[in-house]
Amino acid sequence: MLHLLLYLAALSQLTGSTVHQSSGTKTSTTCTVTGPAVIDFSSQVGFVRDRCGYTLMSAPGLQLLAVFRERQREDVSFLDHVILRLDGPAVDIQLGQGGKVQMNSTTLSLSSSPQTVHGVELSKDVNGVSASVSLYNYTASIFFDGTTAQIHMKGQGPALQGLCVNSSSSLSEVKLSELSSSSCETQFSEPADGRINCPMMSARCNLLKEAPFTSCHSLVNPEPYVTACNDTLCRYPAKDTLKCQFLEAYAAACSLMGNVSMEDWRSKASCSPPQGFCQDVICRDHEFCGEDISSRPACLCRAHFASKYRVKGSLGDPTVCGQDSASVTLAGCLLNERGIDYTDLHLNDNTCGGQMDEETHMVTFSFKGDKPCGTVISASNKTITYKNTIKTNISSSSAQISRLDLVNIDFSCFYRQPDVKKLSFKIKGGKALQQIESGSWNYSLTMSMCSDMACETPFDYSDGVQTDQTIYMNLNTGGLDGSIITLVTESCYATNAETGGNLKYDLVMSGCGNPEDSSVKVVEDGNGGTTLAFKMFQFKDDSSGIFLSCKMKLCLKRDPTCQPECQKRRRRRRTLRPQYEDPNPAIVSISWS
Repeated sequence: MLHLLLYLAALSQLTGSTVHQSSGTKTSTTCTVTGPAVIDFSSQVGFVRDRCGYTLMSAPGLQLLAVFRERQREDVSFLDHVILRLDGPAVDIQLGQGGKVQMNSTTLSLSSSPQTVHGVELSKDVNGVSASVSLYNYTASIFFDGTTAQIHMKGQGPALQGLCVNSSSSLSEVKLSELSSSSCETQFSEPADGRINCPMMSARCNLLKEAPFTSCHSLVNPEPYVTACNDTLCRYPAKDTLKCQFLEAYAAACSLMGNVSMEDWRSKASCSPPQGFCQDVICRDHEFCGEDISSRPACLCRAHFASKYRVKGSLGDPTVCGQDSASVTLAGCLLNERGIDYTDLHLNDNTCGGQMDEETHMVTFSFKGDKPCGTVISASNKTITYKNTIKTNISSSSAQISRLDLVNIDFSCFYRQPDVKKLSFKIKGGKALQQIESGSWNYSLTMSMCSDMACETPFDYSDGVQTDQTIYMNLNTGGLDGSIITLVTESCYATNAETGGNLKYDLVMSGCGNPEDSSVKVVEDGNGGTTLAFKMFQFKDDSSGIFLSCKMKLCLKRDPTCQPECQKRRRRRRTLRPQYEDPNPAIVSISWS
């Protein structure tokens, strides 16, 4: 493996650990970048507190770049990936999380057998990715395991610049705008994590000052590693293998700089071999690889991405209501934090699971008219609601107990009852149309004139309307679920003025035709609407015209109490949609707004 080759080369060429920006001194030296810390070639430590891209090392023909990102706290940054940038022709080789290696935009397939790409020798094993390039009179070797980068320089030292040369350099001088977002320098402040015991963490960091690490002190100064360890572990919880990360980084630097025996340091520090904890776990840009609740590697949410969900205590986005469908999307990384496998979740109908978007790692659950997935429909005096629940498939495990979170997330869409408004028009006028919004489910409320009860032919009143002529007025909706919901006409009346008329005549009262006017009939049209039939009239001693106003409400067809007695009729039992009644009230974690 490459780090073994580096170790042997370092042993044979080791003459010191000095670096000069413009000298020809023969060198063998190491720069370590781990967490937010940069320990330069001169064993000085500096910190990157933001989420920008910087130059670690710039030499003739080669630049080594690093990008820092946040993890579970916005105020602590970590090394995220490194880039080897070669001159002539310009090539970027990115060593990323999970052992992913890209040359420009192409993902490379690597193994433990080295392969050469544009003069760079690349290999990958269970612990990480190695890269080595020889230019002019020097060789630069990089090992990156997803958390720590070890940069080893040997040979005739060229003129160098960057954070690995001087970790206290002004960051503005080495910042790379093309690798940095416009807000990457924003500084965040978060409350201290009460779970962190700083004295205990400091005692752990100080292990680097004790045996068996003392056998390396003459080659690698432990103080910058202790400083870096204390700075990070007193501000960020010791999880995601961070408890051993700085000890591991020091041991790796020692192996590069000399033949040092520290075989039992892991047992003293209670650190297991890393064994590629996050290798081949490829996360998206808003995620990083860390430990879930069961200490398994998983793609977890970066703090900035998760903040919009955590402030609401939710696991995903608000419900999206379509014309006859509803869907809710959960963040896969939020589920991973709780050790929840999205394939163990389903709706009321357990055959309706979630769909994972492989590009975004977002999981969507949905129901629609032709696949209700156990949707429960209920009515109140203000809304008709379609509700479903995302829940855990508790039968998927044979274990008697579980320590994982149970999931019970309600989401819904609803039709809002029409506001108390008047739809008024003159008989010799045209057609009234009003759009009523119900969240994202819209339906149109229409009042139109017809020549027959079936309302198949529009009524031509261009020449006026004769008194004693039968008028058919259809009150209907578009966009409603007609198999479930019907429009009930509560009242209709005529006045002699569009507003403020002093004459009034009732056609429909309490959903029924005026009992004193036998010409008035109110009939459901079978499509969720109603048709009102009556004979035209005029007010005595008034020729200003007739203006009609109607008030409507929505009803569930299966709810006999919502509809007027005069409209009740025997209906066949509907089996189009199964009605699920959940015996256990759901915990509302996500609701439509």
